[in-house]
Amino acid sequence: MRDLWRSVEKGEWENCTLPKEFLLLGMGNVVSSLQAPLFLLSLIIYSGTMVANILIVVLVVADRHLHTPMYFFLGNLSSLETCYSSTILPRLLASFLTGDSTISAHGCMTQFYFFVALAVSECYLLAMMSYDRYLAICQPLLYASLMTWKVSLQLAAASWLVGLLISTVVTSFLSHLRFCGPNVIDHFFCDFTPLLELACSDTRLVTLLVSIIAVLDTVFPFLFTLASYMCIIAAILRIPSSVGRQKAFSTCSSHLIVVSVFYGTLIIVYLMPRTLQLRQLNKVFSFFYTVLTPLVNPLIYSLRNREVRAALRKGLRRALANSKSSEYCCARVVKPPRVHT
Repeated sequence: MRDLWRSVEKGEWENCTLPKEFLLLGMGNVVSSLQAPLFLLSLIIYSGTMVANILIVVLVVADRHLHTPMYFFLGNLSSLETCYSSTILPRLLASFLTGDSTISAHGCMTQFYFFVALAVSECYLLAMMSYDRYLAICQPLLYASLMTWKVSLQLAAASWLVGLLISTVVTSFLSHLRFCGPNVIDHFFCDFTPLLELACSDTRLVTLLVSIIAVLDTVFPFLFTLASYMCIIAAILRIPSSVGRQKAFSTCSSHLIVVSVFYGTLIIVYLMPRTLQLRQLNKVFSFFYTVLTPLVNPLIYSLRNREVRAALRKGLRRALANSKSSEYCCARVVKPPRVHT
């Protein structure tokens, strides 16, 4: 460890420069003939993700019945998913459309910065949401006094700020590495491990730093979420009536599904060995948690949550009523001209 810090102090990284650009291999040569269908599929996924998540945010802001800490966190999650998709999919769409898979070095580091920031923020935000459900089910009498609007705002802001801070540190260290060879990234976006494989300088310090950060910012929120749900399930099982158990479980089932999907794919991607045979499978799971999960999350919350469905129906009825009233007003204003005989 001392040798690593000595190399930094001696200025070993001072003359390190990034290459001008990287080449993203994407999903591999097997799908090179499917550029148009993949572009269409990615465009549909991106459009659906943006519409669904923005709709959730609008519903949470517009409907006063959703002005609770639970839906405040849900609005934050949907905002985060919107940014998350916009970090990866627009670049992927451009490469499918033009066939140009190169990305500038600064563009690559910018993509990596926002990807890490949003991924870490999501880990903490999901943990805050599980804490909110824990208080609501296990401490119902104290919930209103413990989970105030001020506390909700502080927890959400802390989730975003921790993500940005951690990403700044990791990206700063990564960008000071020397990169050698053809600068070909065997992935469809700039992720940590594929970038580290291209580095020809000493990567032990960066690897150690990221390992420590991964424990603090991924494993800790995961264990916190797991512990919260163990307490929640234990509390639900103690409810005597089956109707009460079902009602209590319905308030947190959507979040439990989202947490399981997110952490399940995350663990598979980063614990799966990057052997030549498993790299394509690794990309498939990466595609799932970076591209499909932001689309699936709002669908899970809207389909399984009664209050969100009610707010959506009310919003649609209001929009239809407004459109009909505006048509009626226009019909009264625009009168047909008189015919003089």
